[in-house]
Amino acid sequence: MRPLTDEETKVLFEKLTKYIGRNIVHLIDRPDEPYCFRLQKDRVYYVSEEIMRKAATIGRHNLVSLGVCFGKFTKTGKFRLHITALPFLAQYSKYKVWVKPNGEMPFLYGNHVVKAHIGRVTEDMPEHQGVVIYNMADVPLGFGVSARSTVDMRKVDPTGIAVFHQADNGEYLREEDSLF
Repeated sequence: MRPLTDEETKVLFEKLTKYIGRNIVHLIDRPDEPYCFRLQKDRVYYVSEEIMRKAATIGRHNLVSLGVCFGKFTKTGKFRLHITALPFLAQYSKYKVWVKPNGEMPFLYGNHVVKAHIGRVTEDMPEHQGVVIYNMADVPLGFGVSARSTVDMRKVDPTGIAVFHQADNGEYLREEDSLF
């Protein structure tokens, strides 16, 4: 377990900024207690500093997990968000998409969101911006990247892709052996 380097921090914050924008400050400067990001076996964990200090006494090979896993660095140095970061992304997200009940299952099976399945969209959403997908009862289902802006989305046919799939709650079942 070690702190992130400057380059790793930059890559992580660029990815988080796509989804939560300037709200990234709320992840670090929390009113209850300070939190930080730590790297363990190419995975980035979001952990309170108190727990991090206690975990420092555990050897690296014995430490399996620490805090909430936000994602992992690939071998090429890119950062990939995991579904375990969804509660924090949902809490601070700038752009949101609500899917109708008939669109929940296709999304949870790993498919993109098509225009016919969209119930509501946040206004002024730009193209290729990170969005959090909710069902109509405001339960976060996953996150993705907008394929079109809000204005362009109204013009596309019902079978056109509106949001590219990134991660969903169904990953807990589909990839439970490699997620943790």
